[in-house]
Amino acid sequence: MSNSTSLTQFLLLAFTDRQELQLLHFWLFLAISLAALLANGLILSTVACDHHLHTPMGFFLLNLSLTDLGCICTTVPKAMHNSLWGTTTISYMGCAAQAFFFLFFISSEYFLLTIMCYDRYVAICKPLHYGTLLGSRACAHMAAAAWATGFLDALLHTANTFSLPLGQGNALGQFFCEIPHILKLSCSHSGYLRELGLIVASVCSAFGCSVFIVFSYVQIFRAVLRIPSQQGRHKAFSTCLPHLAVVSLFISTVMFAYLKPPSISSLMPICAPKKGAEELLRDRIFSL
Repeated sequence: MSNSTSLTQFLLLAFTDRQELQLLHFWLFLAISLAALLANGLILSTVACDHHLHTPMGFFLLNLSLTDLGCICTTVPKAMHNSLWGTTTISYMGCAAQAFFFLFFISSEYFLLTIMCYDRYVAICKPLHYGTLLGSRACAHMAAAAWATGFLDALLHTANTFSLPLGQGNALGQFFCEIPHILKLSCSHSGYLRELGLIVASVCSAFGCSVFIVFSYVQIFRAVLRIPSQQGRHKAFSTCLPHLAVVSLFISTVMFAYLKPPSISSLMPICAPKKGAEELLRDRIFSL
């Protein structure tokens, strides 16, 4: 990272200039993060201690809770620190670490949600092959692949972005370090094009996961509607709808964050805790 000698810190976007509102943001972040940490801790301990939950879905839910904890621990502590002390700075290496781990956990999360969709597809459409297709070794391999793919995705984006010469100042215009906002500071066209290629590859990968999820749920709903009894259909739907709700919540949050029009950027101080609230809501959905 050749920039480290010339650029030692970044300036994050301040939530507000008023001290009382900064304290309000601190307590809001604290409440949401503690609730999300408690919810994920309960999920982890319940899945680990209850042998009835030692199933493929329980295993993937445990991994998903780890991504939740990772996202919270990556972004929220620094935001709380800045709100409490009225600062906006983050070190160069701290920003690189935050960008890497945030992208790592977010990418791994979506790959895990895709795998969980496959779990529901096999359970509903191919129940006789469930034990074969989703044995303990197969589940471990799929989870490892999700984590490894997320790690590689984050590593490539972070290494390329922080190797670029940054000549447009050090103000990110965001509340935490994200790759797109760091790229705006770059003065290298070739490096920008490399990152654009990586972004296109990541978008294609995410689009492929989305197509797989849609296709799987089309097959699932067709299979459920063929179940003769109303009780059987209700039971089948109840095992799928929480996952579908969580996937929809995840996609809507990502789309709001990255595809929002500039005209609503002034609402971001209100929406900044949205990710933590999403983690908490998702835990509540999966616990139903």
